[in-house]
This record gives sequence, structure tokens and C-alpha cells, in this order.
Amino acid sequence: MNGSRGSQPTIVDVAARAGVSKSAVSRVLSGTGRFSDETRERVERAAAELGYVANAMARGLVSGRTHTIGMLVRDASSMLYTALHAVMEQRASELGYRVVTTTGVGRVEDEKSALASLVSMRVDGLVVCSGLLPSADIAEFAPRIATVVAGRPELHPALSSVYCDEVDGGQRIADAVADAGHTDVVVLTVPLDNAITQHARSQAMAGRLRDRAVNAIDIDASFVRPPDDVAADVVEVMRESGATAVMCPTDRLMLDVCEALSKRGVGVPRDVSVTGFDGVYPLASDWIGFTTLQQPVERIGREAIDLVIGRIEDPGRTVEHRPLRGTVLPGRTLLPR
Repeated sequence: MNGSRGSQPTIVDVAARAGVSKSAVSRVLSGTGRFSDETRERVERAAAELGYVANAMARGLVSGRTHTIGMLVRDASSMLYTALHAVMEQRASELGYRVVTTTGVGRVEDEKSALASLVSMRVDGLVVCSGLLPSADIAEFAPRIATVVAGRPELHPALSSVYCDEVDGGQRIADAVADAGHTDVVVLTVPLDNAITQHARSQAMAGRLRDRAVNAIDIDASFVRPPDDVAADVVEVMRESGATAVMCPTDRLMLDVCEALSKRGVGVPRDVSVTGFDGVYPLASDWIGFTTLQQPVERIGREAIDLVIGRIEDPGRTVEHRPLRGTVLPGRTLLPR
């Protein structure tokens, strides 16, 4: 028992119980510096007996498990990432794990640092939900900790992944536009260094349209460009080419572009048809009626957690890549020509 009734045990209490110095306890609990196996065992046993640090880390001192999964989410304001996060937390809870989440700020070095911070918290596994961080930067963590990439195409041999098949999705929504009879179509394209997912789907859209003899006109939709500037380019291209449809790589951009077009007197779908990608509530609501490619968010989230826990419990488990098909939502923003 801790001699200080009613208070939380301290590092001093752990050191006294283990018969070692405070610095030795600090080294063991932080996993840094040099210490013997005997010292580690004594410190971990003392910390567990005293209930030092009453959280998942302390409960896992003896077993070596914290039953905690670290999750990196690129953009907390994204409806897609918010939906994925909710599904993953629920699934992890069902399986006896909790989730600790950190968010990126749009720079590779910051996201990599965020992953390192999660690892330092002794999480048992990592789930990366980011279309920005390069595969090699994520794979650096895989030899030390179970790591899964969720929500983007990831075929690195060291990383398990589950994601919406971006190429299939881009092609299927492009088929819907071509089937509706549109022969001149604007495709808003995103550079690879902005987002791996959006780049893949926008390239797939344009490629499928061209395969079907549709005139696909690319317009730069880099993240640094305001939607109003993108819409201005769309209006100019419509005037020059007679384009009758615009394909957007996300529903969020679709909403912004529709609003910007409306300010210019261009009606959707009266004057131009528009499609999106993601299909996450509330923009997937029938009342709004977007024509879009809906990602299988529920399956992606649940299977990502299953994969990471599977690798936690069996480190030798074979790496898996699971592409999942999305669903075209017909909506009302795509009209036949």
C-alpha cells in the first residue's frame, strides 16, 4: 500500500518499493537509458502493485501491453476522417482497446513527428489516416510496432492497409457522367504531393473519360487555390469548350464549387452537372442530393482496427492490402444531356 493515504503514488514510492533509485525508475518507465532486466522487472512489478500512473500504460507494465491504439488523423475538420475516427473508436472499444488520437497540420515532418509521439506513449499499434505522409515514412515504424494505413491506397510491403479503391471509384463515377451523355467534362485534379487519394481518383476520372472518347479538361485544384478561383476557371472553360459537367475529387470541394458557381449565375444542375467523391453524411443526405461516389467508411474503419489488433496479437501475421469498392449515389446534380 502507498504510505500517503488518499494520494496517488509517485515515482519516489515506486523507487522505494523496488529498492532502486528514482532515476532508474524513470529510465525503465520511459524506456530510455540503460538498465538491467532485473531492474526493469522490479520497477514494473512495483509500479503495477502501487497502481502508479492509473491509466492504460500502468496496467500494461507487467504484460507489456497497454491495449491502446495510436491514431494519426490528417484533418480533424474533414467529414471523412471524422466518420472514420468514430467507426474506429467504436470497433476498438468492442475489442477491449482504447484509441489515442493526434492530428496532422498539413506538413510531412509534423505528421511523422506526431507518429513518433504516439509510439513514445507506448501504444500497442498505429493506424494512419492521412493521404499526405509518404509510405516510406510510415514504414519506418512498422518493424517496431503494429502499423496499418486506413483510407488510402497503400501497397508498401511492410504495411497492411484497407481503403476505398480510388481507381475503381474514379472510373465508376466517370462512367456515370459518360453514360449521361456528357462529351466535354471538366475534371478538377489534385497534385500527388497534396493528397495521394484525391490525386489517384482525379486521374482515374480523367483517364476513364478519355478511354470513352469524352473530352476531359483538367483544371488545377491544388489545396492552395481558393474554390472561387477554381470556379472562375470552370466558368471560363465552359465558355470556351462548351463543357457540361464538372467532376470534383471530394464532396467538400463540390459544395464549395457549386456555391462559387451560383454566385456567378451558373446553376447546378441547370447549367452544368457536378459530381463529387466521398459520400459521407451530411453531404450524402438524400435531401442535398449530391451525385457522388460513396466510400465504404464503416467497413474501412472496422477492418482497419481488426487488422491492427490482429498484428498486435500476432506480430508475424502476413501483411494484407484490402481495396474495397465504393457505391455510386445517383443524386440530382447529374442530368442527362
